[in-house]
Amino acid sequence: MSGKVNEGDTAPDFTLEAQDGRKVSLHDYRGSRNVVVYFYPKDFTMGCTTEARTFGSNYDQVKDLDAEVIGISSDPADSHSRFASECGVKFPLLSDSNGKVRALYGVKSSLGIFPGRVTFVIDKQGVVLCQELHSEGFVLLGQ
Repeated sequence: MSGKVNEGDTAPDFTLEAQDGRKVSLHDYRGSRNVVVYFYPKDFTMGCTTEARTFGSNYDQVKDLDAEVIGISSDPADSHSRFASECGVKFPLLSDSNGKVRALYGVKSSLGIFPGRVTFVIDKQGVVLCQELHSEGFVLLGQ
């Protein structure tokens, strides 16, 4: 199933494996935390490493806004574990190995071959506040 998630839509739920082996579901945060979900192409690439480090260096600020960051790519959990360690990431990196969640959110490929890079900011009620922002998207949660 593929879709397109727009601002004002209820964010589709998902459950995926994190870098530490635990299952993380979007509904775990509903009613309690805002969530920044960012889809990125691949662990250990220059752009994705910069993005992960940017989120990581701003993670305390995001937490102060009562929010959680979740990164999603098709890389396996063991790759995410090494990537998180190298980048100093304290938030979940989830493995969407079959691309179902990416398709559910309507995240298109870049240049037709590379998985796309899209960020969704989701409020505590599960509503998408904004999308297609760069790593600075979390600042909207404070407004």
